[in-house]
Amino acid sequence: MTSRVSFASLTPHNLGTLRKLNSVLFPISYSDRFYTDILKPEVDDFCKLVYYNDVPVGTICCRIEDKDNEHRLYLMTMGVLAPYRSRGIGSQAIEQIIDAARSHTQTKINKIYLHVQISNVEAKKFYEKHGFKEVGVHENYYKKIVPRDAWIMELVNEQ
Repeated sequence: MTSRVSFASLTPHNLGTLRKLNSVLFPISYSDRFYTDILKPEVDDFCKLVYYNDVPVGTICCRIEDKDNEHRLYLMTMGVLAPYRSRGIGSQAIEQIIDAARSHTQTKINKIYLHVQISNVEAKKFYEKHGFKEVGVHENYYKKIVPRDAWIMELVNEQ
């Protein structure tokens, strides 16, 4: 049997699953506003639950920002449960988001960017493998976890 990765849009019905995954995957808790914002229709292509053989094993959540006359996609969270890593699931998830950004018709998305905690070298390498480049360091980005600094990673969206 071949393993199957699939993606599901976020709905009020599966938000509890997302909350549970986030509590396991990330060392910070997210506000109610975070969970309200990721249900907005305009981000449906960019906020997904990730399933592996019909089991929810990961998440990816982005928001669209307008800054300096350009539309940017900010990758807020992305994670895959530890037992399911190194199976290509994260790569399929990030490629899904990159493809969605490139084919997005409502707004032309100029770039995708994200923050990576400077101690997380594996995550940095993962994003570099998918075309992201380090464009700076945001000092004291994290308020409640150490180290506080984050790399800013960016992928310019060439359509």
